[in-house]
Amino acid sequence: MKKHVVNICIAALISFTGFSQSHDGHNHTAATTSTPTVITETLKFTETSHDFGKIPQGKPVTYVFMLENTGKDSLKLNNVQASCGCTTPEWNKTAIAPGSKSSIKVGYNAAAEGPFEKTITVYYNGDQTKVLIIKGSVWKTPDQSAPTNQALNVFKQ
Repeated sequence: MKKHVVNICIAALISFTGFSQSHDGHNHTAATTSTPTVITETLKFTETSHDFGKIPQGKPVTYVFMLENTGKDSLKLNNVQASCGCTTPEWNKTAIAPGSKSSIKVGYNAAAEGPFEKTITVYYNGDQTKVLIIKGSVWKTPDQSAPTNQALNVFKQ
C-alpha cells in the first residue's frame, strides 16, 4: 500500500512539473535590440529666433535668417510658411548645394499694437521641418505729428 501511495505522489509531482513547463502562448526568446534610425541634421540656422524689441506701429520690419546645408546632398526648401498673414517670408527656391549657405528674409507688418510672437515653419527635403520665431512689441505711434516747438525759432534767428 505504501508503494502505491509513493507511486501516486511521484506521478502527481511529475504531472504538476509538466504543467508548469507548458507553453503559455508568449514568445520567451531573448530580446533583441535594434539600433534606432539616426537622422543626420542637414539644415543648420545661425539662429532660430529673433527679437525685434520695440517697433513703431505701422512701420514694417525685416530680419534675415542665415542657413547652411551641412549635409552631403543638395537641400531643397520646399516651402516656408508663416503662422499669420502679417508675416511674409522670402526664400530662394533653388536647391542649396552641400556646404553652401542661403537665407530666408522674414518681414513683419507692425499694424497691431502690443506684443507679438510669430512662427515661420521651414519645410525641406520632402518631410523635414524647422521652426523659426520672430517676436517683439509694437508701440502705438501718435495720431498726429508733434506740434512745432516755438522755442526753436529763437535759434533760427
